[in-house]
Amino acid sequence: MGQFARLKVQFRARTPMKVHISRRFLITGTGAGVGKTTVGCALGFALRARGMRVGVMKPVETGCAEIDGALKPRDADALALAAGSILPLELICPYRYRSTLAPAAAAGIDRLPPPELANIARCFGEIAADNDVMLVESAGGVAAPITRDSDFADLAAMLGLEVIVVVGNRPGCAQATTLTIQRCESRGLKVAGYILCDCEPTASSATDDTEASLKRIATVPYLGRMRHREPLARTIVEKLI
Repeated sequence: MGQFARLKVQFRARTPMKVHISRRFLITGTGAGVGKTTVGCALGFALRARGMRVGVMKPVETGCAEIDGALKPRDADALALAAGSILPLELICPYRYRSTLAPAAAAGIDRLPPPELANIARCFGEIAADNDVMLVESAGGVAAPITRDSDFADLAAMLGLEVIVVVGNRPGCAQATTLTIQRCESRGLKVAGYILCDCEPTASSATDDTEASLKRIATVPYLGRMRHREPLARTIVEKLI
């Protein structure tokens, strides 16, 4: 049995599913800057407004700024604020790096400990124990490496996360969406659906065609569209819960 398989068995044995946890999601995207954190914050706020206890994680964040001698994870901070979490960042974002490289490479450049799936699983279990819904945001796409031999698809499989794919409304997003869904399916992950997110202030003139194309080719539910700087549509939240 490989290291990842052993960790998966150990996590399930030591961290049984609590009956009050209704859903647990991985929020990933079709690329960088597509709106994962925006969607995560909006979803966390919306679920909290519905009376749910929302736990959030960004297990690994790169490109952190150093302020007063500490690395500040902007995305993790935003998720915690939206969900009303007062848990320490050591749980919400246990691995933070200055470099914008893949986590394992960033750890080497920054001379910091590399990510460990076992520790991420421990942090997840501690947060999940007291919440109804868990939102975990990936660093990059679902195939972005966390360690030298595991990625966010592996983490989702280990933690039993359903995947929400944030699709950046950009040229080529249909192909990127297909590749992301295929990676999830190859790992046996359940994809809750995808959200088309306007990355820029002005929507593409081809937005209607983009939506139609995605609906034709995607094999998972279309949750809806999030327009630039507008609230998350109520229908998106209702489809997820």
